[in-house]
Amino acid sequence: MPGGDAREAAKTVTGSFEDFPFLPELPARGPGADMIGRTAGMLVELYARVEPSGWRIGDRPGRDTKRARSWLREDLDALEEFTQDYEGDLKVQAVGPWTLAAALELRNGESALSDPGACRDLAASLAEGLRLHLAEVHRRIPGARLVLQLDEPSLTAVLRGQVRTASGYRTHRAMDRQIVESALRDTIAAHHGGPVVVHSCAPDVPFALLRRAGAAGVSFDFSLLTERDDDTIGEAVEAGTRLFAGVVPGTDGPLSDPAGSVMGVRTLWRRLGLQPGLLARAVTLTPACGLAGASPAFARQALAHCVRAARSLADNPE
Repeated sequence: MPGGDAREAAKTVTGSFEDFPFLPELPARGPGADMIGRTAGMLVELYARVEPSGWRIGDRPGRDTKRARSWLREDLDALEEFTQDYEGDLKVQAVGPWTLAAALELRNGESALSDPGACRDLAASLAEGLRLHLAEVHRRIPGARLVLQLDEPSLTAVLRGQVRTASGYRTHRAMDRQIVESALRDTIAAHHGGPVVVHSCAPDVPFALLRRAGAAGVSFDFSLLTERDDDTIGEAVEAGTRLFAGVVPGTDGPLSDPAGSVMGVRTLWRRLGLQPGLLARAVTLTPACGLAGASPAFARQALAHCVRAARSLADNPE
């Protein structure tokens, strides 16, 4: 979300989504509030600090780790205030193990992705950190059914060997798909059987791999789908995977009418030969990616538009 006021963001998301509020991220506050720094602050027995080149793993918790944890507490305090006696779904999110490995640097300045042992340690630390984070949210909002979202925008690049080295002249080798799937499965298991959604706003989201790893839902930018994704999407829906379809732009611009926003979803459903009545149970409508780059006014409009578009889809699935 845009801005830096935790209470205002919590008030907005709880007011916009009465049935599915979420814990906002406010990266405009600076390092530690960004998605990488926020998740780095959740790690157990691993710490990160800000360097000119980005976030780097260090030996001990420094001011950057303390700042990230302080902002997370502030966000949790605000959300708790506006969810008193709430019962229902509530989403929290963190960066997934592979985007984190691609973003965090080792002491030599190279990405953690360059070291298989570092990747394993990072995934294990993240899983434990997520267990503690989810337990804290549940303690604060005991009536909530927590939905964990793992942000993995770099996942496709990791699988394809497209993540650049520190020099920028080479790329790290493509990660073995079984290793990628295994680390994701272990991270997803940190939610102890609760629903986990994996989000990527990059092209060619690996739907089948995420489904095998145990993701209950996949979140994606709907505009980046191509017809070659049809088979894997159809298989995912038939297997019970929920689709979080990003149909609303994440930055300021004109919004179409709600029916127009879901026209592509209806077209996809007809192309796949799926039952129209399944739409409302299988699809959640979202912004295409985060709203941090939007104005506060547009962010509120985008969230409200998602609700109206979802009602349009449910009322008229065909």
